[in-house]
Amino acid sequence: MHVARLSLTDFRNYRSAELTFEPGATVIVGRNGQGKTNLVEAIGYLATLGSHRVAGDQALIRAGADAAIVRALLSSAGREVLLELQLNRHGANKAQVNRGAAKPRDLPRYAHSVLFAPEDLAIVRGEPSVRRRMLDGLLVQRVPRLAGVMADYDRVLKQRNSLLKSARARGLAASQLTTLDIWDERLVELGAELIDRRSELVSELRDPLAAAYRAIVDDDHRPELQPVLSIDGADPDDDPTDAAAATGDGGTAVEPGADRAHTAERFAAALAALRRKELERGVTLAGPHRDDVLLLLNGLPAKGYASHGESWSFALALRLAAAELLRRDSSTGDPVLVLDDVFAELDRLRRERLAAAVGGYEQVLITAAVLEDVPEPLSHRVIRIAAGEVVEAPGSPEQPEHEPAAGAATSVIAAAAGRMPSEAPGV
Repeated sequence: MHVARLSLTDFRNYRSAELTFEPGATVIVGRNGQGKTNLVEAIGYLATLGSHRVAGDQALIRAGADAAIVRALLSSAGREVLLELQLNRHGANKAQVNRGAAKPRDLPRYAHSVLFAPEDLAIVRGEPSVRRRMLDGLLVQRVPRLAGVMADYDRVLKQRNSLLKSARARGLAASQLTTLDIWDERLVELGAELIDRRSELVSELRDPLAAAYRAIVDDDHRPELQPVLSIDGADPDDDPTDAAAATGDGGTAVEPGADRAHTAERFAAALAALRRKELERGVTLAGPHRDDVLLLLNGLPAKGYASHGESWSFALALRLAAAELLRRDSSTGDPVLVLDDVFAELDRLRRERLAAAVGGYEQVLITAAVLEDVPEPLSHRVIRIAAGEVVEAPGSPEQPEHEPAAGAATSVIAAAAGRMPSEAPGV
């Protein structure tokens, strides 16, 4: 799969932008703060329904505008599909597929991408939430239905936490909270699936992770992943940076095909055991929102033991492993690989090895402040960005003279669709 056309309206610092892409590598060059990352962020959002830089959507909408529009024409094996997403400052987001109404969570069925960025160092060195977000973004691309499961879980979790806080404020005992049992059942039903799906994904990532790490480093540091599950007693507030944490006692790995009913039983038992403590703190203390994944190098936690270079290599290898899984599963071919300001962070040898590792993918989009940072095999096609404007691009169309009003929600997305061809049937 590759992105053939990308159009933005009121997205980040772009009032409007129209770009064409081809298969192979394209470098987007611009000084820091000019908007090059914003272009690839828009592509990533279509694939994962989230940004790699911010948690919410509001920052993606240009200041003073009521909505942002992202449109992408994707091509795969001669078939094309037009995806359109409208991010609204007020109200629900809207989406279209080939000009037909769709739900935003349908978009990852068609758009697959893997993004490498400087922020990825936090996968190794940051908080558990970063690693959870990494796994969930990949899960949504592989099984788009899980976006709905995750949203439902978050809603139930919020309701349960509100009940716990209210009970704490009123001094109610556990025996007086019969309503909590109802929320527990729903939380366990949704959460057990997420726990098992994540654990299965961790298991599937192990072999491609090891292969990708060797490709980047040319050495076997035995990179490993282990689920750390709160339903089995793990506490994400404990920092697993000592050798004892590497034993895996903090969590139980669930292999593909595991009995989901067993996970639900463990989850329900954990909630029952933690109820008094939850009432004291007013928060849910077990579930996928409290889980982590332990990253190991040479049998030791990477967080706390890995060098800067090893941490970078681990993060890059994780992204390459994710791309390999998507490539293996997808009926639309390779995911789009995005390397956002990555080469500036690497030494010459790792630059060359990363370039070789991604060279076989159908489309690679690279951002860089300095073109010389990008290895020569990837730098033949260049787009230059300045202050939210495309100032130089091979074969780029003329910019439209007039833009639609930013606040016209449904009419904007419908009118904007006319700028791209969509005669081909959906992928």
